[in-house]
Amino acid sequence: MVRKRVPDWLNSSLWSTTPNDDRLQRYSPSPATATATTTTTTATTASAAEPTVQPPVPVPPPVAPSRPQSTSTPPKSESRDPLHSNSSYDSNNNDQNGGSSGISPEDISRQAQLLAELSKKVVNMRELRRIASQGIPDGAGIRSTVWKLLLGYLPPDRGQWLSELSKKRSQYKHFKEELLMNPSEITRRLEKSTGSDNDEFKSESSGMLSRSQIPQGEHPLSLGKSSIWNQFFQDSEIIEQIDRDVKRTHPDMHFFSGDSQLAKSNQDALRNILIIFAKLNPGIRYVQGMNEILAPLFYVFRNDPDEEMAAAAEADTFFCFVELLSGFRDHFCQQLDNSNVGIRATITRLSQLLKEHDEELWRHLEITTKVNPQFYAFRWITLLLTQEFNFADSLHIWDTLLSDPEGPLETLLRICCAMLILIRRRLLAGDFTSNLKLLQNYPSANISHLLYVANKLRTQGSG
Repeated sequence: MVRKRVPDWLNSSLWSTTPNDDRLQRYSPSPATATATTTTTTATTASAAEPTVQPPVPVPPPVAPSRPQSTSTPPKSESRDPLHSNSSYDSNNNDQNGGSSGISPEDISRQAQLLAELSKKVVNMRELRRIASQGIPDGAGIRSTVWKLLLGYLPPDRGQWLSELSKKRSQYKHFKEELLMNPSEITRRLEKSTGSDNDEFKSESSGMLSRSQIPQGEHPLSLGKSSIWNQFFQDSEIIEQIDRDVKRTHPDMHFFSGDSQLAKSNQDALRNILIIFAKLNPGIRYVQGMNEILAPLFYVFRNDPDEEMAAAAEADTFFCFVELLSGFRDHFCQQLDNSNVGIRATITRLSQLLKEHDEELWRHLEITTKVNPQFYAFRWITLLLTQEFNFADSLHIWDTLLSDPEGPLETLLRICCAMLILIRRRLLAGDFTSNLKLLQNYPSANISHLLYVANKLRTQGSG
């Protein structure tokens, strides 16, 4: 059997050096910035649903140096807190980080191109996807706006943005009122709507109703299928799981974790979104790990420098989360695991992709060392690589995922395949134990090269 020769560009020494990626240091903890942001970014649930926000065209950041560069890539286990990375760009942040160098010429050019597209009356989505797939420069709210366009939350016609945002945010407000309400409150509102002024309802403020006024189907002990209390108790187990997972979301980031008002507010928003999604999608409900997919969306939208847009982050995130998950929802449905659209079929496609592009590596992993792809690829695919790289790199990868007009899944599989090929030398030299450990704890990587290799796999496949 003739083995396919691995292309020379995979082994180029150009990619073996540690990337000088200035995005990484900006995601390190900054207590001073975290404190300042906590006092300025707290938003109430009501404001998140306000339908009066006119989304502005993002403006470029100041020309002054704005982003410090790091000379090394911090390990993934380091505590990081990207609170200020998408907010203001000022000299104070530069002084704190000791940075004097600005963004790269490539980032400046790409940012200018994106701003030019976003300023058009009708955004050219094909061109926007092309530019965004190369990575969206941080700052000026560009990523927030572009992601909403890529996910179809905002229409290409800017003239429709105001009405669409107003409609969606109003709808989300209605969801919260209907789906997050305690059954006692529902009963009170039903009784109040009948106009009853019976003396027995004078204690409304205490939330107590007399026995005679509680409908049989709405009694807390009712076992009826249509009972709101019966449904409430059934939901309690899922809500408890959501609470546990939300509190575990990025514990090393002050934005999501801790006792600060900001962290608690953000956790409440994640919790609301996941509960509403579970109730609106009874076929899937909530599956552990959805919180990890939700987190990048909420982080990007909540850190929009436009305060009104940031205040509506919860509503915007909900609809974008629904749209993103629509392409992967079958992966979360256990009944479909063994079907041709389930997670196992997707993992098989990854295995076939590796065999097509690097049969030697495929044979060593799956036949010689018997490393089942499900042992590592299940998490890679279901969580969209959010657990394999640091947060900054995850956002960069998502820029590319969301830009694919065919949907994120095809690009995701190519990136996963590229991840295997990039560490092929270590894998070929390893046994079952060492390879499994390596794949379940993927090493730090040059993300630009990873995406470059993934794109090469696309062109080779189409060729």
